[in-house]
Amino acid sequence: MRKINEIFYSLQGEGYHTGTPATFIRFSGCNLKCSFCDTRHEEGTLMSDEEIMAEVQKYPARMVILTGGEPSLWIDRELVDYLHRIGKYVCIETNGTHPLPDNIDWITCSPKQGHPVVLSRMDEVKVVYEGQDILPYETLASDRFFLQPCSGRNIRETVECVLQHPTWRLSLQTHLMIGIE
Repeated sequence: MRKINEIFYSLQGEGYHTGTPATFIRFSGCNLKCSFCDTRHEEGTLMSDEEIMAEVQKYPARMVILTGGEPSLWIDRELVDYLHRIGKYVCIETNGTHPLPDNIDWITCSPKQGHPVVLSRMDEVKVVYEGQDILPYETLASDRFFLQPCSGRNIRETVECVLQHPTWRLSLQTHLMIGIE
């Protein structure tokens, strides 16, 4: 059984896959308590893998995004294999503080200051910018680096930082800007 906050269909609003239709599986709970977090999803329903797959199959998108909270607290190789068997491309959004199964198709790591990343592979790094030094994040195992304003409050400062550090790309929370989940 896995603790699910919600399963919904929308567009990816952040990072590399912005604008892509996806089914989101939002897991409950997180091992970190970040002050800026916009997804404090502690409540949830325990669901079997079969129940999760039945819900996921209601939506036409091939892409499935495991998110949270912190999905690494709830997932394993078997869940990812199950999603692959029903034809899904499996992505995860994680803080990177827990190991992941090696069969995930796309890993978005959103590291948090003061919490070490244990992942040796990630497809993109997405940092919520609060004025911190971003250069240490460039040592993470990725070729794609996105800097995101903190809840849209510091867009100008984030743009300036990206202009000063061209390894990074700006990521805006477009789903919030256009009023979708």
